[in-house]
Amino acid sequence: MNILQSHIQALVFCAQSSVSIEDIQRCLQEALGLEEVLVSDVLEAIEGINEQLLEADFAFQIYAIGGGYQFLTKPEYQDTVSTFLKQKSKKKLSASSLETLAIIAYKQPITRSAVEQIRGVGCDYAIHKLLEKELIEIKGKAETIGRPVLYGTSQKFMDYFGINHIKDLPQLKDFATEENIIGEVAD
Repeated sequence: MNILQSHIQALVFCAQSSVSIEDIQRCLQEALGLEEVLVSDVLEAIEGINEQLLEADFAFQIYAIGGGYQFLTKPEYQDTVSTFLKQKSKKKLSASSLETLAIIAYKQPITRSAVEQIRGVGCDYAIHKLLEKELIEIKGKAETIGRPVLYGTSQKFMDYFGINHIKDLPQLKDFATEENIIGEVAD
């Protein structure tokens, strides 16, 4: 393993969330006293690390997620990890918190009153819990009367759901089923 791979592996391992290429470049330049670390060098080193992890049959590798890179377990170990996490995390999001989170994710940035208008009920508690779990964050204030707070999803939301960009969320068409047209035989 070359020195660049070792340092990148250490950076990605110690990070609590995904590490961007820019952060890796800056850190390596400062720590190793290099003039410039190219993006292609970082990507090549990450690819080399993953090849070694595959050859040695490790349960994890480096994945591109949340606009950066992070060590994650391989898909074939999902059942074991999810069992562990299920046992560890007794507190799950309530149905109302999940509904609120979905509305914020798809309509962001959005005010609390707009979320309540869509849900038809108050959502102060759900928003408070989502902020507490750091799945949403305050994105600013609306340019309307009273300047209400705007909410949007956080980086932790992106990491938790394994997406790089909010555009990666499933769309309604992904869930819709084709309706039977008059005259066609249903399966």
